[in-house]
Amino acid sequence: MMRFSRALLDACIEAFTAVLPLERPADSVLAKFFRDHPHLGQRDRALVAESVYAALRRRRLLERLETMRAPRRLVLATWATLLGANMKELEPLARGDEFAWLGAAKREASASQPLEIECDFPDWLIERLRLRFDDTVLREIAAGLNRNAALDLRVNLMKVSRDAVLARLAEDGLHPGPTPFSPAGVRLPGRPAINRHPLFIEGAVEVQDEGSQLLSYLVAPRRSELVVDFCAGAGGKTLALGMLMRSGGRLYAFDVSVKRLAALKPRMARSGLSNVHPLRIADANDVHIKRLSGKIDRVLVDAPCSGLGTLRRNPDLKWRWTPDDINEMARKQRGILSDASRLLKPGGRLVYATCSILEEENRQVVEEFLARHADFRQHSAKEIFAEQRIPLDTGDYLETWPHVHGTDGFFAAVFERK
Repeated sequence: MMRFSRALLDACIEAFTAVLPLERPADSVLAKFFRDHPHLGQRDRALVAESVYAALRRRRLLERLETMRAPRRLVLATWATLLGANMKELEPLARGDEFAWLGAAKREASASQPLEIECDFPDWLIERLRLRFDDTVLREIAAGLNRNAALDLRVNLMKVSRDAVLARLAEDGLHPGPTPFSPAGVRLPGRPAINRHPLFIEGAVEVQDEGSQLLSYLVAPRRSELVVDFCAGAGGKTLALGMLMRSGGRLYAFDVSVKRLAALKPRMARSGLSNVHPLRIADANDVHIKRLSGKIDRVLVDAPCSGLGTLRRNPDLKWRWTPDDINEMARKQRGILSDASRLLKPGGRLVYATCSILEEENRQVVEEFLARHADFRQHSAKEIFAEQRIPLDTGDYLETWPHVHGTDGFFAAVFERK
């Protein structure tokens, strides 16, 4: 049960003031805010974070309620209209005419809203999605992306079975269930502190959305192969690939960031994998790329993208991106995909993936790649999943949606070099 107080109101006002200029990612701003406020307890931190993310998800509604320029009213309106606070709880916190205004705001928020307010997307994003979807589907997409995400785990099947993890988490009262598609997936309601759980500490589970887990099954690496995770980041998908390889073969984790690769090392140690080789690359002409050109069996390109498929977790992204940013991102994605394709040997498999919901970053990149690379052909994602008895059919492409599949929004295309 939430407990609203003047101290929490003051903390939320300060947090909102720090986050809402949106000059930096909301999660990093909040992390700094909590470091600067060590007196806040775990429950208080959770309420501050939930309030901030709720306001980011429904920013256009709150703007309609004329709250954005008044931090006190913004927090109170967030609590009353989005977090379901009882008005009697909020009455002692109101000043002057705030309580009467708050009642009117709550009635207005519950009334029927125009499409752009109901979806709570920027106009440019609505326009782009309307090129593909009608308004009914658009509302469903928005409802899915504006909900809180459950916590998905990937079981390290080299160490333990999924059934054993489900049983252990159930014993601990966490109410787990198997994910419907990934053979290694477990879903937990809410946001338990899983990083403190023995299963996490021992490397038996990793936090990974089910949609992300499915990418490794599209790559489908074998134990004896040479495999590259071309944009490895902190290595969540790298570890999933290594697990499927049973720590055999050789798995290269490429990234341009030393910091991101450094974050992979403790995760590797927990996982027990011995076939992962992190390598920083400077650019497409890096010596590592040249040395491995034409020799690799399978390559995953989880390309840098807008991340708009992850709005359940990162709602600030929809307000921070512009159409020009998206166009520039798509240009980079085309270059990265072309560079990564040079690594493949004949018969090799290349998977291009994003956590975006935009055609510019997804199908348009794929179509241009195929038009410019006659030595590649597309392979059906449906067929690859069927071979592994994964009950998911989104056609030739992998395409997941929160409102349909319960995952983040992911896209992937599979190519084979002729």
